[in-house]
Amino acid sequence: MATARFRFYEELNDFLDYPHRRCEFEHRHARGATVKQAIEALGVPHTEVELILVNGMSVDFAYRLRDGDRISVYPMFEAFDVGPLLRLRPEPLRVSRFIADAQLGGLARLLRMLGFDTLHDRAYSDRDIVELAQRESRIILTRDRELLKVRTVTHGCYVHALEPLAQAKEIIGRLQLGASVRPFTLCLCCNLAVTPIEKATVIDKVPPTVARLHQEYYVCRGCGRIYWKGSHWQHMCARLGGILD
Repeated sequence: MATARFRFYEELNDFLDYPHRRCEFEHRHARGATVKQAIEALGVPHTEVELILVNGMSVDFAYRLRDGDRISVYPMFEAFDVGPLLRLRPEPLRVSRFIADAQLGGLARLLRMLGFDTLHDRAYSDRDIVELAQRESRIILTRDRELLKVRTVTHGCYVHALEPLAQAKEIIGRLQLGASVRPFTLCLCCNLAVTPIEKATVIDKVPPTVARLHQEYYVCRGCGRIYWKGSHWQHMCARLGGILD
């Protein structure tokens, strides 16, 4: 066995046992262990880590720990420019697309409402989620830290908040997605794009009261669901305003 000293910063402390939070602590590890193995053994998924410094020098996950090393572990930065340092993940995805696990149905619906392509199905197994994320270049959203420790997962976010509105606000802020929001462009049910459609085409498919009051309609080309800007749309606008404040 060998010993190293660790210090985790900001929200990474939420994954640690209480005695290890917001302080430097000693941790024993197998000789030859990688820094990734040690970090995940302490409870922190590798997808949450942006930067690792060992004895003041930037390293990647493959670095093998030595006795007496001092390790500083940082999450995603918002204000501090780490450009000159080594980033651990591959380049950011060109388009932010998500897959949410079974617990995050409310979050998935809100992200679709905001215009973000988000898969969600309570029938998905962890294996399904990992394979879809790899195949379609999606970011995994989950409250299961073990899912984010899977070796092949490269893009994932542990969702700290418990309530869907707070979860959506957390993801939009953490990934700095405000400029990418395109509200009401995706179907809330099947996640496909909605497009304008002539009133005459749908007038026999909506309630008579709706037909009298509204002139603009949108249809999902996938499931055929019809949308209009009624009271429900106004309620959704209010919810989105709370997320984007």
